[in-house]
Amino acid sequence: MSLASLAVQLLNGLASASSLFLIAAGLTLIFGVTRVVNFAHGSLYMLGAYVAWSVGRALSPLLPGTAAGFWIATITAALAVALIGALIEVLLLKRLYAAPELLQLTATFAVVLIVRDAALAIWGPDDRLGPRVPGLDGAVSILGRAVPQYDLLLIGVGPIVLIGLTWLIRRTRFGVVVRAAAENRELTAALGIDQARLYTAVFALGSFLAGLAGALTLPRVGANLGMDLAVIADAFVVTVLGGLGSIPGAFAAALLIGIIKALCIAAGTVDVAGTTIAMPKLTLVIEFIVMALVLMLRPTGLLGAAPALHAPPLSAVERALVARPARVQAVVAIVLVTAGLLLPLAGDTYTLVLATDILVAALFAGSLQLLTGRGGMTSFGHAAYFGIGGYAAAIAATRGYPFVAALVVAPFAAALAALAFGVICRRLSGIYFAMLTLAFAQIAWSIALDWDSVTGGSNGITGVWPPAALADPSHYYLLVLAIVAPALVALVVIAFTPFGYALRAGRDSPLRAAAIGIDVGRRRIKGLFLSGAFAGLAGGLYAYSKGGIGPDSLAIPRSVDALVMMLIGGQTAWFGPLAGSAALTLLQDTLSRTTEYWRAWVGVAILALVLLFPGGLGGALGTWSRRLRRSP
Repeated sequence: MSLASLAVQLLNGLASASSLFLIAAGLTLIFGVTRVVNFAHGSLYMLGAYVAWSVGRALSPLLPGTAAGFWIATITAALAVALIGALIEVLLLKRLYAAPELLQLTATFAVVLIVRDAALAIWGPDDRLGPRVPGLDGAVSILGRAVPQYDLLLIGVGPIVLIGLTWLIRRTRFGVVVRAAAENRELTAALGIDQARLYTAVFALGSFLAGLAGALTLPRVGANLGMDLAVIADAFVVTVLGGLGSIPGAFAAALLIGIIKALCIAAGTVDVAGTTIAMPKLTLVIEFIVMALVLMLRPTGLLGAAPALHAPPLSAVERALVARPARVQAVVAIVLVTAGLLLPLAGDTYTLVLATDILVAALFAGSLQLLTGRGGMTSFGHAAYFGIGGYAAAIAATRGYPFVAALVVAPFAAALAALAFGVICRRLSGIYFAMLTLAFAQIAWSIALDWDSVTGGSNGITGVWPPAALADPSHYYLLVLAIVAPALVALVVIAFTPFGYALRAGRDSPLRAAAIGIDVGRRRIKGLFLSGAFAGLAGGLYAYSKGGIGPDSLAIPRSVDALVMMLIGGQTAWFGPLAGSAALTLLQDTLSRTTEYWRAWVGVAILALVLLFPGGLGGALGTWSRRLRRSP
């Protein structure tokens, strides 16, 4: 590796870091003040690129051969996205500030689905490549290598924005109010600050930065429909790695990630203990590895402060669901199982396959409910255990193990992976724990994608089918029902064991739980172990139902699906996993066969469910059953 090559790659990494900082800075501002984990921030970034492309195309005949059109398009796009962000906050999020944070996450994920299909309808499926910027379309020779002039511009934008934001936060009244709200929202409200206007202004500013980043990225990457989810994970990593609420921390983290990625590309291939490693492939996951290492050593990130140790109050639905299941729930469970047993008599093959998918998804969502709803450990990467279980069963099947043995391997493999992860991250909590789960899932996804000799690489493992006696869809459905129904009951029973009560105590008040002798860290590790086992079992059943497994089973969308199903069903509701999985699976299946823009309609349906049933569908069922018991 020559010095010239290294210098060029470092400059390229700094340009990428500057763009990433703009996105992460907006996300940091929004989370620091509103405490909303804005999953739609990547969509705002995407809209910035598309709007800049449209405005630039319209201005090119009017301002030919000058850079004025580019800058007008860039500022216009950023302002337009700021307005869109403010509308999202006013029309949607303002109604959800009193709701649990995960419910807000679900709402912003619904916005992602709506915005993506809106972009598809307006701009079409093709990539929109940005034009070269007049005056910045050449290259500068550095150590004999050509470096694009535009990259040098981007390198300078990051520090300028950092200086501007630092001045705004440290030297203006608006900044004083923002810092006060970030540290203590209740006291800020008591002092007479209009929080509604403040939240809208902060959301608009964060959206402006996201739109600006998208517009500035257009000449390098172009606008495409996949850039929203592609960038949001990196933005979360930078935000958490730098320290929540810290603008300088986000800048330092973006630089760190950009430089390390550049070094991986420049290194090419290296030999470690006789094994050749293609370093450029590490760019898919290196930021997650760096974040995991930093959080294990410094749980609050590079420049983050320790969060306040207090537990959020339980909602009315959550308080009610602390009680044991009543007779009504038992009757409903018996009716559901009976209907499930009779389904093969009335349903066709397609219905049975869809019902199998719902049951597998219900077990997956139930495993997450145990971890997040009961234990308070939010997981953004729960698909890791689902995918590990699926791969374990598929690998065992291809090695000649019988069906039962391969299926038994699935929960054990996933549980061991969850146990190892729990030991590593026992010091973390809140969003830092959630982001480390995302890092673990992305690392597992990268391994599945690149380990061709074992996992089949991008093609996955195929040819994994149940034995002849279970080949008929009705037979396999009944087997899944016979496994999933007791597993879902077991998840409810666990909540009322001494372990379950201790897990809930650690969720509601870790300090009080520790004061009465509960080892909160150990209980959380056990919760991870059990949750991983149930998720792995769901993954094994999924692999046999689909005839194989692929890297998408460990990807971010799979984890998001589990979160959405859990929250639609109810974070602590007894029938929540089944209700949530049925609602989401049926919505996706019905709408995908009806319209090209089915994602948008799924998003609208999710928003309706979130607004109408903040306690989830299962929570609504629990409320109905309690009213029924009280009625004469």
